[in-house]
Amino acid sequence: MQYRRLGRTGLKISALGLGTMQWGWTVDETAAFAVMDAFTERGGNFFDTANFYSRWLPGNKGGESESMIGHWLHARRKRSDIVLATKVYQPMGDEPNNRGLSRKHILDAVDASLRRLQTDYIDLYLAHAFDADTPIDETLTAFNDLVRMGKVRYVGASNYPAWRLMESLWSADAHHTARYDVLEPHYNLVHRAEFERDLKTICEQYQIGVIPYSSLAGGFLTGKYKRGTEGKGARAASISQKYNFDAAWRTVDTVQRIAQECDTTPAVVSLAWLLSQPVITAPIIGANTAEQLEPNFAAIDLTLTPAQIEALNQVSSWE
Repeated sequence: MQYRRLGRTGLKISALGLGTMQWGWTVDETAAFAVMDAFTERGGNFFDTANFYSRWLPGNKGGESESMIGHWLHARRKRSDIVLATKVYQPMGDEPNNRGLSRKHILDAVDASLRRLQTDYIDLYLAHAFDADTPIDETLTAFNDLVRMGKVRYVGASNYPAWRLMESLWSADAHHTARYDVLEPHYNLVHRAEFERDLKTICEQYQIGVIPYSSLAGGFLTGKYKRGTEGKGARAASISQKYNFDAAWRTVDTVQRIAQECDTTPAVVSLAWLLSQPVITAPIIGANTAEQLEPNFAAIDLTLTPAQIEALNQVSSWE
């Protein structure tokens, strides 16, 4: 396994991160254990979750993913080997202060996450989204206090607009608080503009580690969706509709052609394209089974040629 330094920090994480949004949704605890075992056996050390996973499912309360990870950490006794990321922001109840990035919600939420994860510290604690109702200095001061208390090692953000990320860097500098050292953006070959328009430059300039989610566009970049057909199931149907535009289909065609040239899979090519960018620390991938997970590790060793990278850049260009 290849390990990469996270931004300006000294923290090293595996070149692929394990996404666990599906724990408690499409993956039960037995299958989740098998995937986490397979990931760590290959040298993976970076788990990504959130307190909100998977509250959207009827009957779930949120925290299901964190609880499964906590059970695994307790059973396997591997806490010190794992770089653990979780997030705060999304509603965890109907009470008005049980959401957002206020000091109250952050301090309450971190303790709940620690209990579910069965640990006394979180390596990466991320704001899950931008909170327009809370001043950025209140959020960063709360995060800073968590770092000082030892409950959190580093802080970061996900789904932040560029102006808010810059404001957070200014606020941290002005008020001498912890700053965001990691960004988790939505970024892949068919969803480039959101990150590349402004956020990419900020991350490069200020040495912010980048851990993209939806690295395979919900499976669209694996080639399993076909033009003119709708995926089976609500999630598959949503993905096939979301990317049902000519540029996305042309991108998938190019990914498949390059996969044939490299004797590999479209998923591996798509991940290798992300890994070829110096600004990217570790794409996050998900898997329902160990068998789904295993082929993706080939992306770490695949070096795309300059011509292949240029072909992918051109066909997926948003400019």
